Amino acid sequence: MPEYRRILLDGAAVQVTVEGAELVAGDGRRVRTDEAHHLPPVAPSKVIAVHLNHRSRVEEFRTALRDTPTYFHKPVSALNSHQGAVVRPEGCTWLNYEGEVAIVVGRTARNISPDEAGEYIAGYTVANDYGLHDFRDTDAGSMLRVKGSDTLCPLGPGLVTGWDFHGKRLRTYVNGEVVQDGSTAEMKWDMHYLVADIARTITLFPGDVLLSGTPANSRPVQPGDVVEVEVEGLGRLTNRIVTGPTAIRADVGAQPTESEEVLSTALGGDWEFRGIRPPRR
Repeated sequence: MPEYRRILLDGAAVQVTVEGAELVAGDGRRVRTDEAHHLPPVAPSKVIAVHLNHRSRVEEFRTALRDTPTYFHKPVSALNSHQGAVVRPEGCTWLNYEGEVAIVVGRTARNISPDEAGEYIAGYTVANDYGLHDFRDTDAGSMLRVKGSDTLCPLGPGLVTGWDFHGKRLRTYVNGEVVQDGSTAEMKWDMHYLVADIARTITLFPGDVLLSGTPANSRPVQPGDVVEVEVEGLGRLTNRIVTGPTAIRADVGAQPTESEEVLSTALGGDWEFRGIRPPRR
């Protein structure tokens, strides 16, 4: 399956193809994969994410899915890349990973059926839909700051075409330990359904990204942690958590909170019975 990446090469954003341990630009320049400065593999006009989709995640929160999916929006300013630093702002505690598959649109799509949707998909990449749950109480359901803060949408390492999404394994690692282990087989709504659903009222343009949901066991990570998301056939997306250089301003807007809503989301549906809290550092 062909894989395309975007890297910074001699000061310019360049699309390259993967050839073994090297990345090859259209003009023949080569760079080792482990030495490349990666960029997000696509430049979307919008990033749209489904809320709940994986059966294990639904069971974890002791809830039930609606008959149809619901969504939220991540601004493109949240985009990040393979090997990029994910920033937890100073004064915040509840930054959670969420390993996912990202759908990349290849053709302008509007008012298409699920059966047609595959023709409008360019390919797939790996995503980590980070959530800054300290702001969950203040976003009134929009998830804007929770999911849309800077650096919270890493994509990569590359765009893979011709990938069959059925029955593929998805794993998230923190410091080398498996913390999420799921499969696309547990998704209620598949990739074609999600694209067709959104395209009923929102025109999707080439490069636009849809995030397809995460399995159970999204949990907080700390500065210094290395988080990796691996999807069978798509590769492994790696990021390191860092602390922001400045604290959240206290002279404007709602401040980070630690309500029951924040804790129950950050620590999973059964947090109160396990008494687990991440270390502060």
